Amino acid sequence: MGSIVAIVLELKPGQTPLDPDEVAGLKPRHITTQGELDEWEAANILKAMRWLGRQNKLDVLNEHFCRQLHVRMFSDTWKWAGTFRHSDKNIGCDWTKISVNLRHLLDNTTYWLEHDVFPCEEVAVRFHHQLVSLHPFPNGNGRHARLMADCLLRQQGLALFSWGSANLIAANEVRMRYIQALRATDLNDYGLLQAFVRS
Repeated sequence: MGSIVAIVLELKPGQTPLDPDEVAGLKPRHITTQGELDEWEAANILKAMRWLGRQNKLDVLNEHFCRQLHVRMFSDTWKWAGTFRHSDKNIGCDWTKISVNLRHLLDNTTYWLEHDVFPCEEVAVRFHHQLVSLHPFPNGNGRHARLMADCLLRQQGLALFSWGSANLIAANEVRMRYIQALRATDLNDYGLLQAFVRS
């Protein structure tokens, strides 16, 4: 049995709380504050982005890549990186249906691209929103879904989104605009999110 992790997590607007078992999966034992965790995760994500930069070709729309990217983003931080959640959250589908719902999302996105159902940028926006809504992992879903959308754009030969050109981890006005845009898409209004990703 592992030792108790003594960390105080401060939830930001739109952030999903971790359950005690998930918190116990924190690898670096020196972290005790949300600020330290944010910095550690940011360094881990930077390593993932360097890894992506070394990839000559991306094959984004499959479960393996989805999980692998989460591992690359969070494996220095969480023991469960790349593992689908095992509990229900304040957002997301029933945890027992994550794999099936992710398969549907990946297949739908592939169909949208192959049959020009939506312009490529709109496909990336819709993919991002639905991946966030699915919320497959215990933590890091927004950051993961944003990077997945950027990978999809890169795979299609398009410029990456700017995502409001600010730190979306901090509790700030840009993060609130992002959350409002996601909530609008919950009601099938993609306009705010489409504007936000290029702002």
